[in-house]
Amino acid sequence: MIFAPGLQPAVLIKRYKRFLADIRDPSGAQSTIHCPNTGAMTRCQGEGWRVWFTDSANPKRKYPCTWQVVENEVGELIGINSGLANTLAREAIENGTIAELAGYQSLRSEVAYGEHGSRVDFLLATPSPSNPREETQCYVEVKSLTLGLEGGLGVFPDAVTTRGQKHLQELMWVREQGARAVLLFCVQHTGVTRVDVARHIDPDYARLLDLALSKGVELLAYSAAIDPEGSEIRLVEALPSLV
Repeated sequence: MIFAPGLQPAVLIKRYKRFLADIRDPSGAQSTIHCPNTGAMTRCQGEGWRVWFTDSANPKRKYPCTWQVVENEVGELIGINSGLANTLAREAIENGTIAELAGYQSLRSEVAYGEHGSRVDFLLATPSPSNPREETQCYVEVKSLTLGLEGGLGVFPDAVTTRGQKHLQELMWVREQGARAVLLFCVQHTGVTRVDVARHIDPDYARLLDLALSKGVELLAYSAAIDPEGSEIRLVEALPSLV
């Protein structure tokens, strides 16, 4: 995807109150921008790090600018806008980048499913040739992975996630109904070369993920290429999983 309007550079002063960040632009002016990430953002918010943001130019917004990308101390780029994960995933499914999810005839988002009143990020489907009322279905939950550790390892989650635990339960329910169920990690971190579950951060999530995989839930991870100068971010290749 292309950021429109384009990305603008700045330096991070600090992030606070979860949704706010103070920055300094190249002219030296300071401002407060929106931080579109509810997570801990561990290793994603060093003071003095380079950041890039978009400006909506919307006078009705209290904070019209939105933080999108950060560069860490070793030059790795991280897309911190967790809300972009679904956009990136949808684009990669539709253009065939995610080969494991290719071949379905329809893609719907936010479809109700499961036992706990959830809505799945994407439902892929193909009608049965013998009965158009029946479908081959694939339910896809997307998670944004931004926590990079040493040696190119990326882990999820970066904080305890009861919502993520619920989604794993829903994906197991999908498998019990006979449909395909996929957990997709959208890795918005250019330094990550392989992924794992963060057992030290959320052991309950790790336990549920192990159980889900044993029941046939699939785990996919795709890395993002991030180009601040070109104002572009997109999923490009599959990453191996250690789970």
